[in-house]
Parts: sequence; C-alpha cells; structure tokens
Amino acid sequence: MTLMQNALGAGAALAILSGAALAEPAMVYDLGGKFDKSFNEAAYTGAERWAEETGGSYREIELQSEAQREQALRRFAEAGLNPIVMAGFAFKPVLEEVAADYPDTKFQIIDETVEAPNVRSLIFAEHEGSYLVGMMAAMASETGTVGFIGGMDIPLIRKFACGYVQGVKAVNPEATVIQNMTGTTPAAWADPVKGGELARAQIAQGSDVIYAAAGATGVGVLQTAADEGILSIGVDSNQNYLHPGQVLTSMVKRVDVAVYEAFKAGDDLETGSFVLGLAKNGVDYAVDEHNEDLVTAEMQSAAERAKAGIIAGEIEVHNFMSDSACPVK
Repeated sequence: MTLMQNALGAGAALAILSGAALAEPAMVYDLGGKFDKSFNEAAYTGAERWAEETGGSYREIELQSEAQREQALRRFAEAGLNPIVMAGFAFKPVLEEVAADYPDTKFQIIDETVEAPNVRSLIFAEHEGSYLVGMMAAMASETGTVGFIGGMDIPLIRKFACGYVQGVKAVNPEATVIQNMTGTTPAAWADPVKGGELARAQIAQGSDVIYAAAGATGVGVLQTAADEGILSIGVDSNQNYLHPGQVLTSMVKRVDVAVYEAFKAGDDLETGSFVLGLAKNGVDYAVDEHNEDLVTAEMQSAAERAKAGIIAGEIEVHNFMSDSACPVK
C-alpha cells in the first residue's frame, strides 16, 4: 500500500507521516507532478511495481517548489526511510550536502552524479535512444522536415536533441530538424499549452514528425500533433497509448526499472556511478499494439541494425554532455 504525502507551500513543513519502518523506502518526484505521463510517472511506475510485488509500503512526495528539495530529503532521512530515491538532476546541490549529514542512509539520484559513499548515481545514455527514434522519424517523414521540442533548456535536454539530429541525418543528410526549447526555468516541464504552441509553429514550417522531450509539456506537443494529423515521438515513459496511430514511437528511458531495483535492494543498494545505455537496456524505442502499424519492417530493421552497431562500438553517437557541441545541425 502506497502512502502519499501531499506537499505544502514552500515555507510550510512537509506532510510526512511518522513511525515508518526502518527499511521503508521513499520516492521524491521532481517538479511537474508524478502523473506527468513521462519522467516522473516512470519513477512512480517502478515504485508501484515494487509495492505490488512485495506488499511493502513506501513514502513519496511531489514537490511544489525548489525550496522543498532539501526539506524533503532531510525529513525522509530523519524518519529513517532507506533508500531515498530522487528523480531529476536538480537534486544534485542539495544531495551533496544532505548525504554527508546522513551517512547511514542510502540515496539514489537519477540524471546526475554525486560523489559520496552513500549515493548511487544513475546516468542514462539518452543520446543513444534518441538516435534510434531520429532514424525512425526521418524514415517516416514525407516532407524531409522533422522537429524537436525540449523542456527546460539545459545540457541534458540538448543531449536528447543532439542524438536525435544525428539519427535523422544518418538516414537523410539533407533533412531539416527544427528545434525549440520551452523555457529556461523549471516551469518549462509543466506547460502543455506552450508545448502545443511550439508544435503548431513547427508544423507551419513543414514538420511532420515531432519528438518531445519536455515532461508534462510534451503531452501538449503530442496532443497538437494528433490534432493536426502529423506524427509525434514520446519520451521517458511509453507514450504510444496517448494517441494510438499518431505516436510513431517513444524513446523509453527505464527510470521505472531504476526505482524498482533501488527499492528492492533496500539498505544493500550498491553505491557509485552507473551509466545505462542501449547495452544495458537503459534506453530503447517502443513498439506495441498502439504503433505497430506505423513502424514498418524496414524501419524496425534499420533501428535494430543501428542499435547493434552502437552497442558494438561500430556507430559512435556524439554525447552533447561530453563537449557541449553537436556534430550536426
């Protein structure tokens, strides 16, 4: 059974229940809400899978402001919850301080690296998965113009975009890739209206496939794409079901597995830094009953060949995080 903690205002105390068992884990979602149908929801899915399989309970909180990050981590640690998992790169600064104050508590951060003996850091190779869906976008496009809409303009999202562009260009070197970011603050993750506006602007410029890597904002991108009769590509969670027959595929990032395995490990959680790419099934593209008529045999064969090539080291996908430059535009 899951116990949900409702976040209060930034200056108020968090509503975290007392009396938790020592081994009870905790999940801290990033801004945007746990039901964003994307990144946070993938984390929630992993937590729920653990609870259903084990019959155990966990504690969770949905942040309402940046000010609550440190407060949430400290309150959970003081309550004896272990491990404490947080979804999102933005937790890094506070975790660097909090982890040192609670050496007997294990923490897991997703999408950032924190060097501490009691922290497990997970980084995903989003550029690899984005390369595959970029290839698929280029193969599905009839106009030769495709789009990318990111959430907050940060290196991590540029990493998605760069991998996507490389995949598009691998199929069609002459293709045009229109790119937009939603904003420069955390609000960019939760603005589906702005996502829809950006999608309409890209469609007006000829885009007939748009990849959204923007959290809840991406829901607006997918909705607009479906309304306008073009294809979209989902991210993080498998979003194919949101608009069957209109979502070409989703670049799945196995945040759910990362949370599930952390909860399962409990106090035995292995700390250190880990990278999860195609070789470790950390990222992939999704094909199911909702998009199987869109993904041709030729498209899937090309994606699988590329996947094998990337895993074998025969295809190098540039990582924007390595030198902050993308080899193609």
